[in-house]
Amino acid sequence: MTTLNKTLKGGEFLIKEIQANDIFSLEELSEEQKMLRDSAKEFIDREVVPQKERFEKKDYAFTEETMRKLGEMGLLGIAVPENYGGLGMGFVTTMLACDYISGVTGSLATAYGAHTGIGTLPIVLYGTEAQKQKYLPDLATGTKFGAYCLTEPDAGSDANSGKTRAKLSEDGKHYIINGQKMWISNAGFADTFTLFAKIDDDKNITGFVINRSELENPGSLTFGEEEHKLGIRASSTRQVFFNDMKIPVENLLGERNNGFKIALNALNVGRIKLAAACLDAQRRILNHSIQYSNERKQFGVSISTFGAIRKKIAEMATGVFVSEAGSYRAAKNIEDKIEELVAGGLDHQAAELKGVEEFAVECSILKVFVSDLAQHTADEGIQVYGGMGFSEDTPMEAAWRDSRISRIYEGTNEINRLLAVGMLIKRAMKGELDLLSPAMAISKELMGIPSFEVPDYSAFMSEEKAIIANLKKVFLMVSGAALQKYMMDIEKQQHLLLNASEILNQIYMAESAVLRAEKHFSPDSVEAAMAQLNLYKAVEKIIVAAKEGIISFAEGDEQRMMLSGLRRFTKYTNHPNVVALTEKVAAHYIDKGAY
Repeated sequence: MTTLNKTLKGGEFLIKEIQANDIFSLEELSEEQKMLRDSAKEFIDREVVPQKERFEKKDYAFTEETMRKLGEMGLLGIAVPENYGGLGMGFVTTMLACDYISGVTGSLATAYGAHTGIGTLPIVLYGTEAQKQKYLPDLATGTKFGAYCLTEPDAGSDANSGKTRAKLSEDGKHYIINGQKMWISNAGFADTFTLFAKIDDDKNITGFVINRSELENPGSLTFGEEEHKLGIRASSTRQVFFNDMKIPVENLLGERNNGFKIALNALNVGRIKLAAACLDAQRRILNHSIQYSNERKQFGVSISTFGAIRKKIAEMATGVFVSEAGSYRAAKNIEDKIEELVAGGLDHQAAELKGVEEFAVECSILKVFVSDLAQHTADEGIQVYGGMGFSEDTPMEAAWRDSRISRIYEGTNEINRLLAVGMLIKRAMKGELDLLSPAMAISKELMGIPSFEVPDYSAFMSEEKAIIANLKKVFLMVSGAALQKYMMDIEKQQHLLLNASEILNQIYMAESAVLRAEKHFSPDSVEAAMAQLNLYKAVEKIIVAAKEGIISFAEGDEQRMMLSGLRRFTKYTNHPNVVALTEKVAAHYIDKGAY
């Protein structure tokens, strides 16, 4: 395994030895970034927390009003270049804003994410100069809000199968759009719509952008009633209907037949931003749980003194630490890649496209891991509250409902699990990422006699990093053997791909947490304990996923050899004291009273 010496490629963490100095984490925020974070948090605590009930009562107007205030603060235009009315800040800063604005209610999180992400970014990334000058200043300031119309009743994950059609008018000046879209966030108050349709009998969809207020015939764009949803109740979600809607030809976004690529790249950004949007929600659920467990008395003592509750608090806190580590690590990788491409001569628009696309694997990993964890954290929050957690009078019930959509947004978690591994395999097939050589080296290693020397693990996190290096071998061993057996039919083996994805996700997040702890904290810190605790759990999950895969596709000697390799590569020299680590984390945050 080679060490890193230049900007990382997406997915390359699997075959590189990443050092603590190679990653970025929240501890390294600039003063400007801290000010923005504090400003966003102060706004949410002042304007949103006291009014949270209005979101649960489907007060759509209040969601719109709050969004306008965010626009006045400049928080809608963070990712929009300065020459189009935005703040033009880097990718990490855009993640930070999304993180701290999205924590209290999924209704505002959805409105903010839909507007600043898929509602604005396609124009930033693919718009002509005239389109950017026309649409972006209003979107950056909240004068107008954006919506993104891709999903149809029969076209969800398979977005290219949409039936919405565009036909060139006889005078050649307009496209006439007919069709239907559904689950469109912000539809009730948006003015700027990015939409996708197939022109005539094209193979692929094409993107378009239009302001509702500029339509020749306002009745050509109509809407269904607000959807009644499990959560995100004050997020405007409607069906959108196009009835001979005329769009000027200059409103075509990007190139004809290129809409699917626009959609995919917008979703890549959406995936990592969705991970960010789950972070402060996790922190707030954890803080409520800690506070409640300290205040709630049973049998004459606070329930925070009970081991079962302390275990939950420790695991929730560990989840937050790990989620932050992976999210901001990837965000900085993307930012560094964008800056490298700009320095190499690319314009910022093309550099941002390529930078995000480069780390599409990591974006999918984060989307799955953090949204799964956010739901689990909310579920555990209800459990800490007990019967009260099931009541609308406490914050957990709404948090649980709101968190559920995150596993569906931006491509379901199942789709994203398959995507992450599929993208890795495609990059390997194209020669963009050499997974084959290390996979073959592992095969040779399995045939050899293992070393019985006891390594020197006296350095901080040295054993943890050695274990992570071995976990990467597990992924390469299992996926390499499966690929060798199924070749081009591997995409049909979804059960195996899901197993491989679990291994991949656990490696990336465990490594992120270990390196964050090594870089910024001491061996006796609670952060080190969380990194070690998470790694232990990750190893156990990887053993289950890898074993299931191995015994399902390998037989005889090959199966025995791979199972032996799995035992070798998941072996601790010094097992952590899991109960002691858990108690250390619990004691720290319960005594502190918050994360």
